[in-house]
Amino acid sequence: MTAWRCDCTVSPPVRHAVTQLLAAVLLSACVASKPAADSPRASATGPAVVSSSEATSPSGPEESEAGIHGADASTSHPAAVVTPGTSPSPQDGVAAPTRHGVSTTEGELALSGSSHGGASTAAPPHAHGPATPEEDPLAQGIPTPGDLKRLDFRGGEPRVPVRLMEGRNEVTFSPRGRMRLRFGGPDEKMLDAAAGTRWTVRVTQGSPAVLSARVQLAEFRMADRAGLQAALESWREKGLAVRAQVLGSVYGIAGKVIDNRRTLLLVDEVLTPDAAGRKQAELLRSHGVQTTLFEEVRTPSKAILEVRDEAGVVVGMAQDRLDAETPDGAGFDVRQVEYGVGYDFHGFEDRTFRGALQLVVDRSGRLAVVNVVPLEDLLKGLVPAEIFARAHSEALKAQAVTARGEVLAKVGIKHLADPYLLCSEQHCAVYRGRTGEAASTTAAVEATRGEGLFSEDGRLVDSVYSAVCGGHTEDNDVVWGGPPDPSLRGRPDVIGPVGAHPLPASLERWLTTANLPAACRLSSFAQPSKFRWEKRFTAEQVDTRLKRLGVGRVQALALTDRGVSGRAAVLTVSGDKGATQVRGELNIRRLFGMLNSSMAVVEAERDAEGRLTGWLFRGGGWGHGVGMCQTGAIGRAEAGQRYQDILRHYFNGAAVAPIY
Repeated sequence: MTAWRCDCTVSPPVRHAVTQLLAAVLLSACVASKPAADSPRASATGPAVVSSSEATSPSGPEESEAGIHGADASTSHPAAVVTPGTSPSPQDGVAAPTRHGVSTTEGELALSGSSHGGASTAAPPHAHGPATPEEDPLAQGIPTPGDLKRLDFRGGEPRVPVRLMEGRNEVTFSPRGRMRLRFGGPDEKMLDAAAGTRWTVRVTQGSPAVLSARVQLAEFRMADRAGLQAALESWREKGLAVRAQVLGSVYGIAGKVIDNRRTLLLVDEVLTPDAAGRKQAELLRSHGVQTTLFEEVRTPSKAILEVRDEAGVVVGMAQDRLDAETPDGAGFDVRQVEYGVGYDFHGFEDRTFRGALQLVVDRSGRLAVVNVVPLEDLLKGLVPAEIFARAHSEALKAQAVTARGEVLAKVGIKHLADPYLLCSEQHCAVYRGRTGEAASTTAAVEATRGEGLFSEDGRLVDSVYSAVCGGHTEDNDVVWGGPPDPSLRGRPDVIGPVGAHPLPASLERWLTTANLPAACRLSSFAQPSKFRWEKRFTAEQVDTRLKRLGVGRVQALALTDRGVSGRAAVLTVSGDKGATQVRGELNIRRLFGMLNSSMAVVEAERDAEGRLTGWLFRGGGWGHGVGMCQTGAIGRAEAGQRYQDILRHYFNGAAVAPIY
């Protein structure tokens, strides 16, 4: 017999006769719940949490690339650390944020701006200057919907909301320890249940969110004011109305302030998502520019969530959101977790997770399952998906440190119109929870607990990484534009003296050099087909892939504007109807179905009569090549280097130090 207690429902025998009354009571309680606080929340061990999305300057979600096992971190994020115990100020080079909450005017979207409940999370502007700490609302019970866009800093270690799956009509889960299921509302309705009991949450009366979108043209580091201004003027000269917008957050952990804000360049016109997609196609044809979408919630999604017991009896309802936790930290088993959406390995798997669960209405008006998990536990389920768990322990430690920094860099940058901060897929970072954990990577996470990388000037390093650098890493500005990051300078990744070997400045020779002592070639986990590779396309395939550029049948391709690793930043395309250029390393690779890297040369292939038959790409590496080379890190560890030395090499002298 199931042992449970519910403060907000009647016992199972009194079934459907009271369902409507129960729903009315719970809906009333949820709608009456208080809105999210608009002022920054204070960490118990550090400064206030401050979120920012200012409509003064621009970026949207970015796609990550496949790393060794999953995410190949491909974004560039500014970061700053100010004096412990203080809020950032303009003198520190960190502009104080000016607005919190949701605004449906002028395209403003704050980190706390995804509302999924009856209460509004809108808040008025507040003055510039140091944030005023207030009591953490999470300490008072269930967080309000707006808090989904904020980190929970209880205990000093942040807790991160990660989407496990979404778009579901129902989800079944079981607690591994005693469970408390919170329905929300001013009376804090809740249900207690024993370990091993099975519960199903089903969506009814769901309505999707109404979204609007602007086309995002470019992204700039906060410090790159000159680059932003030049881009604004350039697009305006082309007759396009554009605007800049700041995206990101400033938040504190144990006395350190981390700033991952950046500026987006947006087309000023507010469109429906469908119309924005057509605008993207138009810009690609007319200017050869690949763009992304910056989405905003105009009307939140809504639904009633039914909670059913093992017999299928409705024992409670809630508006838009439920929170489940196991006070002893035992976690949950979740049935049929969907993964690999859009990939050929798409499937379903029963998985186990640490931390708490949130069952919340997604943008489509259906059900999303969100795992709210401490950062260190998140890394235990994430690191083995990023690197081979059998790799050398020092390489695993290096991966744990870089992944920790990458998670913090992504907070408030992705999934702005969704009720979570990160997803568990390649777009953010592959995460399988406790199901995906391995003893070796867990040991690496625990050995480096709370550690991050800091540059000589005390800033948290943007610790990006890719799978295989091909023997030479790349400068961040070549791949993503913006100002050079001193910690992200491309360098030869060979073990031993550098001078005895060719460099990518002579790319043809570099790609054909035999026995190059590159760390990612010498690693016991090296894959020759990723270190050096060839990829062929027929002329018809290339014409089809590049049709949107409007140049007709392609006659010539040229890769130019190369960085120190030989990676190209510009592709010039000439056809029988004209010519254009595609700029951006990732944009070039996307045109050809995610080409392994842009460290490549391209040549036309012709038949005996000289007719164009296809195109051959010959290249090296797999991924953007900025920051740490994951396979190279394994090679360096096997050569005897400690993780601190490995990271110092890849991040230009950066030092490992505790964040919390």
